[in-house]
Amino acid sequence: MKIPDEKNKHLGIRIDEDTHFKLHYISRYEGRSANGEILFLVRKAIAEFEEKHGEITVSER
Repeated sequence: MKIPDEKNKHLGIRIDEDTHFKLHYISRYEGRSANGEILFLVRKAIAEFEEKHGEITVSER
């Protein structure tokens, strides 16, 4: 069993069957895993938000 990296967080989501299928379809097409595709989309959304509203600062923990 792999011990998670303290800097990486786990996020579980519920997703309907059709969206799940389509996510995997797109991720295979793009050459990514479903997890990689989700991370790509989240990072893209963050970049678009910051472009419009300014950088989100993350304080040291």
